[in-house]
Amino acid sequence: MKIKLGMSPCPNDTFIFYHLLHSGRFSIDLTIADIEELNRMAVRREFDITKVSSYAAGFVQENYRLLDAGAAVGKNCGPLLVAREEGSRAAPADARVGIPGRHTTAHLLYRLYADDRGKKEFMPFNRIMPALAQGLIDQGVIIHEGRFTYQSYRLKKVADLGAWWEEMTGLPIPLGGIIARRNLPPATVSDFTAALRQSILKASAEKGNPDAPLYDFIRQHAQELEANVINRHIDLYVNEYSLSLGGEGNRAFEKLFALAEGLAP
Repeated sequence: MKIKLGMSPCPNDTFIFYHLLHSGRFSIDLTIADIEELNRMAVRREFDITKVSSYAAGFVQENYRLLDAGAAVGKNCGPLLVAREEGSRAAPADARVGIPGRHTTAHLLYRLYADDRGKKEFMPFNRIMPALAQGLIDQGVIIHEGRFTYQSYRLKKVADLGAWWEEMTGLPIPLGGIIARRNLPPATVSDFTAALRQSILKASAEKGNPDAPLYDFIRQHAQELEANVINRHIDLYVNEYSLSLGGEGNRAFEKLFALAEGLAP
């Protein structure tokens, strides 16, 4: 069968999927899109298997289940709330706040942390820092490589939403995961999960070798092409939880799903 697969262009996703995509093991109809577009497509049930934000994963559980491989879970890796001014207060009621998508985990964390204050403006994640620098918004929740580059826009950190989550729950922050349709044959899901885990291990063996074809694929899709940023991104978001969620990773998703219940995107 042909698998309709979705993934983001972020370095952690291109890193983990590269060898699976080039293995010839599956017939794949691939879509590479911004994480919020993947979230919306999953809500519309357009994929067999796809990367989604954890917030979105909680709302599609009737039709999809979380895979044990490929997740973005970790510590000290969550979204940041940033502003132009040092010492800015988190989300004043009249603040215009840039959010990288209605269904993103960043949006859920902002809602929980700031009690949904401010005037939210949803936009692609790569537009938030330029919009802040230009004064079009007052604060922004940044994700992905923005964690490493926001200071180049002369922005200041207001709050680390991942650190806040970890302090509140005692768990790593589950940012995103790979989900599969519940009506897929169990053997297909099992084979795909095993192949994804093997793909991560193969990529990890090539990690740091900029001449490997893997890195050509990563650079082809990355928003930020600086090698140091790409490597830091992969180091942060591809870890032991990507290979297997384990007990702690599963508890983190369960906690996030419980906190998101009733908070429709």
